[in-house]
Amino acid sequence: MRRGDIYLCDLGDPVDPEQGYRRPVVIVSHDETVSYGLPIVVPMTRSKRGYPTHVEIDGVLPVTSYAQCEQLRAISVSRLTRHLGTLSAVELVRIESVIRRLLSP
Repeated sequence: MRRGDIYLCDLGDPVDPEQGYRRPVVIVSHDETVSYGLPIVVPMTRSKRGYPTHVEIDGVLPVTSYAQCEQLRAISVSRLTRHLGTLSAVELVRIESVIRRLLSP
């Protein structure tokens, strides 16, 4: 498991607007946090909503998907069930840029 990898993940039952259930997530944290068993991930969706916090990912999964950067969360590695692919460096930088904007004061 490395930064930029996409895994199928069981996020459990959602509360209000949280993403939940089984869906792809992309690991965005440094590889070291994965080795601690608590990677930071961004859930993905197939629904195009036009949100500025969503990054379109095309050509990695069977359908065009959107990384939901506003849903950033830390999870246990035991939630990750199957490797689905790996983002390019360009796609990862696009996600990082949105996360930086979200976390800026």
